[in-house]
Amino acid sequence: MEFWNEIIIDRSFRVLQELRKKIDFILIGGWAVYFLTKALKSKDIDIIVDFENLAKIRLELDVKKTGFLKKYEAEVEGTSIDIYVPYYSEFAVPIEEIFRNFLVVENFKIPKPEILLILKQQAEMQRRNSVKGQKDRVDIICLAISGKIDWKYYKQLVEKFDLKEYESEMEKIVRIARVEFEYLGITSLREVKKMKEKILKELKVD
Repeated sequence: MEFWNEIIIDRSFRVLQELRKKIDFILIGGWAVYFLTKALKSKDIDIIVDFENLAKIRLELDVKKTGFLKKYEAEVEGTSIDIYVPYYSEFAVPIEEIFRNFLVVENFKIPKPEILLILKQQAEMQRRNSVKGQKDRVDIICLAISGKIDWKYYKQLVEKFDLKEYESEMEKIVRIARVEFEYLGITSLREVKKMKEKILKELKVD
């Protein structure tokens, strides 16, 4: 089942497709998880751009700088667009690293799955007790069970950027997850248990 209303999702997807025709960006957030896993769609758009493309966006849209969140924001047809830039926005994995480590999926640039997982964890930590935090946890579980995560590389990133708490936070999310699996259409308790055990085992492998 979808997390958000279908009408909102469809509108967001149209805006995203139009944006791709005009701007070069790396897609992060829920839509990036969707293109990697084909599970749940998103309602908001989150992108990383260089300053040249930020200037292009400003010619097209009414862009506002949100200083305390270290990002820029725009809105199109009720769809929120969060825009992040190098040397300003603060991510657990530096933007410069993300620019060097992305995939192209359906013509969208997306961070490598392990980086995207860490970014999702960062978002979840920042808004844990909110509806968006719940969606972050669904996306985290979705990535974890997708078979696309190289856990050894994940641990290398965690070590490289001094994010050791991310491993323990990941373990906590997996252990307490229940409704997150339901959103992904997994309702069998036996199946959920097997998936949890698999993730936890992979997470501990050095």
